[in-house]
Amino acid sequence: MYFALLYDVVPGYAERRKPFRAAHLALAERFGRDGKLLLGGAFDPADDGALLVFEAASAADVEAFVREDPYVANGLVTSWRVRPWTVVTGRDAPRR
Repeated sequence: MYFALLYDVVPGYAERRKPFRAAHLALAERFGRDGKLLLGGAFDPADDGALLVFEAASAADVEAFVREDPYVANGLVTSWRVRPWTVVTGRDAPRR
C-alpha cells in the first residue's frame, strides 16, 4: 500500500534544517534501502513543506520514520499527516 507523508514546516526551514540535514538524509536512505521510502523532498519553495511517498504494509511504518526524523525531533516540522494513497495510474500503478 502507498502512503503520502506531508510535512508543514517552520518559517526559514531551508536554512534551519542545515544542522540536521545529514541525519535526516541518512534516515531517508535507510528507509529507501528497506524499500519503504520511494520518493521525498521539499516543495518549492522549501518553506511550503515537504512530501514523502512510501510503500509499506501500514501507516505504522511511516509513523516510525516520523518518530526518528531529526527534523521532527528538533521542531522544524510543525505538523505532519500520513494519508493512504490509492495509485491507479502511472509507471508503478498496479496492473489491471
